Amino acid sequence: MKPVNIGLLGIGTVGLGTYRVLIRNQEEIQRRAGRHIRISMVADIDVERARSLVSSDCVVVNDGRQIIANPDIDIVVELIGGYGIAYELVMAAIESGKHVVTANKALLAVHGTEIFAAAQRKGVMVAFEASVAGGIPIIKALREGLTANRIEWIAGIINGTTNFILSQMREKNWSFQQALEMAQSLGYAEADPTFDIEGVDAAHKASIMAAIAFGVRMPFKSAYIEGITQLQSQDIRFAEQLGYRIKLLGIAKQTPDGIELRIHPCLVPAKSIIANVEGAMNAVMVQADAVGTTLYYGKGAGSEPTASAVIADLVDITRLQTADPLNRVPHLAFQPQEMRDIPILSIDKVLTAFYLRLGVADQAGVLASVTGILAEFNISIDAMLQQPSHNKEESTELIIVTHQCIESQMNAALEKIQSLSTVIEPVVRIRKEELI
Repeated sequence: MKPVNIGLLGIGTVGLGTYRVLIRNQEEIQRRAGRHIRISMVADIDVERARSLVSSDCVVVNDGRQIIANPDIDIVVELIGGYGIAYELVMAAIESGKHVVTANKALLAVHGTEIFAAAQRKGVMVAFEASVAGGIPIIKALREGLTANRIEWIAGIINGTTNFILSQMREKNWSFQQALEMAQSLGYAEADPTFDIEGVDAAHKASIMAAIAFGVRMPFKSAYIEGITQLQSQDIRFAEQLGYRIKLLGIAKQTPDGIELRIHPCLVPAKSIIANVEGAMNAVMVQADAVGTTLYYGKGAGSEPTASAVIADLVDITRLQTADPLNRVPHLAFQPQEMRDIPILSIDKVLTAFYLRLGVADQAGVLASVTGILAEFNISIDAMLQQPSHNKEESTELIIVTHQCIESQMNAALEKIQSLSTVIEPVVRIRKEELI
């Protein structure tokens, strides 16, 4: 039987991993797919480097359009990244009737709606398991394995760089900057780590999961995004004393009023499984009505873990490319005509609990003033700590953990608390989730 010919756009870290795993495990992959899958053409700007990495029977070009124009190429694998030329090439591949595999979460989060619509019109598949959580098969789990369920919420550590930084801050009592420099020296963080540390990368991934879980068009533009750059080691230490750890979570939750889609640092119980995901590892929890809570854990990035997901998509397409397009698994789990326009809630309408740290004057009546304001806004207290301040004499750190309230209530209460003359530093506020 004729082999399935793959055109690879970009042979960087993941592209090279994909090429090598396909070669190394070709016998096992063929037994599973029913046909030989081979990368027969590669496009990369650095042609000489690319030629040194592949066998002599693999054609190397410097323009991805040559791959798309080749009638012998069955599937195009896009591993370039970004929104620019990657978008142009993916749309051109679809238009030419070729199936597409991509690991590009940014592209899908921003342009996924139009990409999937174009693929639907042309009767081709766009597979993207590698776009979220590297080698963890979370897309397949949400789209197929949990198809009988009404998914209630998803909460995930879906950026290994930030999880590594937070782990170092907790274990070594380092500042954010110290932990970031270590992450960069080990290759976990880019020279420009903005997308990671500001939460944008996690927001891309959470948006893709939310679209699949709830049957909505890509909601990235409506996501609430808050990174970890303002986190301080003392808050990580105080959270630990209270029985919590701080993680950057991507949260997607279906409520009667709409969908919450938020990415921000979060206190989670130290005994929970997700609190104990350390280093650069990823984990995603899914709560569904029939199955309950499921957990997906593993390497969220890296050459071969991500290649594993890319090749799984290649096998799926190989098995299904002759199937009637109307009977394939929909790109976003729900039939295209059944996608809904469910509102994405603004952050001030979200119901959650809070950790508050207040630098206050060490004098009588301060605690009563603060708790009185919280009570005025119907915010009840769950736990409290008081610690000597290391910043100023005759001051103290007051740490309060609240029960759940609407964020707008907390905003109003904090505005009034901050105006107190005895509150001498900006209030630190971090959200808290029990994940039960």
